[in-house]
Amino acid sequence: MDAVDKIIAQWKTERPDLDTRSMGLIGRMKRLSTHVTQSMEKTLLRHGLTLPGFDVLATLRRSGPPFQLSPGDLLATMMIASGTMTNRIDQLEKTGLIERIKNPDDGRSVLIKLTDKGLQVIEAAVTDHVKTLNKLTSNLSGDDFQALDTLLAKFLRDFE
Repeated sequence: MDAVDKIIAQWKTERPDLDTRSMGLIGRMKRLSTHVTQSMEKTLLRHGLTLPGFDVLATLRRSGPPFQLSPGDLLATMMIASGTMTNRIDQLEKTGLIERIKNPDDGRSVLIKLTDKGLQVIEAAVTDHVKTLNKLTSNLSGDDFQALDTLLAKFLRDFE
């Protein structure tokens, strides 16, 4: 019996008329998200990064050479507010991990580009990040992993 089972049992006692199956499922996903996020934050902190900073650097890195995107393209891939994006870019620029460069195709705009330092940091961080994620899921068998991934993808499609 896990913590969510205890909560569900309490509701069954207090409100037996409620179907609490979804409460259990969502409660477990929320608790798992908290545990996973804490593990990822711990890994990224060793590289001097936060999750939001990692997200920007990883987005630039996976875009391929020359590792640069317009602020709008970054914003579109990250689903955050533009003010939040500007703050993230400002912080990463202060640490020398990214730079704003003039857009050669439009002199009125800029591109956000990984610096050499930023590329080194994200290369090391993403390697450790993937190791952490693999460790977090290592207790799932191959079949369980695939089944969970398939079900979560199906569930997520309803929202995205």
